[in-house]
Amino acid sequence: MFSARGIGADQLPEASAAPLPLDEAADAERANGVEQNVGAVSQGVVEYTNGVLFKDLWLRPGLAPRDRSLITVTSLISSGQVGQITYHFNRAMNAGLMKDQASEMLAHLTFYTGWPNVFSAVPVVKDVFEKRPS
Repeated sequence: MFSARGIGADQLPEASAAPLPLDEAADAERANGVEQNVGAVSQGVVEYTNGVLFKDLWLRPGLAPRDRSLITVTSLISSGQVGQITYHFNRAMNAGLMKDQASEMLAHLTFYTGWPNVFSAVPVVKDVFEKRPS
């Protein structure tokens, strides 16, 4: 069809952009944690988490890692999933989210997701702040 329409391979867009670089050591630690916490219950969840989620979605170049983490943290806070905030909040800070930006994020979220969700997240965020090196 392409040749019939005079479209050469040089005119086609790239099939997919190159993925973001993977921090092998950090990913191995994360994958090990998933295996330890979930493996005995569901290897399918382990495979999807380690493959589709963290090797495909998280490495897509359309968003910077900090932005993906920020979206994830705000989604977790908005849905009241405080159990997952620590990991993803640390990941966001490792990717460049600053403490003052995180504080502003909480203030902003208060109006969009509600005081109860933000107040439930504050102790988790405070704990992350206190445990991170200054």
